[in-house]
Amino acid sequence: MARNRRLASASVESKTSRFTILLDPRKKKLFLEICAEQDLTPSQVVRQLIREYLIGHSAGRELPEWLMKAAAGKTPRE
Repeated sequence: MARNRRLASASVESKTSRFTILLDPRKKKLFLEICAEQDLTPSQVVRQLIREYLIGHSAGRELPEWLMKAAAGKTPRE
């Protein structure tokens, strides 16, 4: 049973890791304003940008199924 849980958790994106960046305060303010206007959280937008970056820059690397499923037809809101 524990093995099945591990397999299941490996097949979905984990949202438990923290990623800190340094950003110019003016860019941060504008980013937050635009996110709010689109009714999106900054985290939703950053997760979508990271998915797009990983897929677009994989250089022929085989990508995990969980990444492709997460990116399939997703908008930042999802």
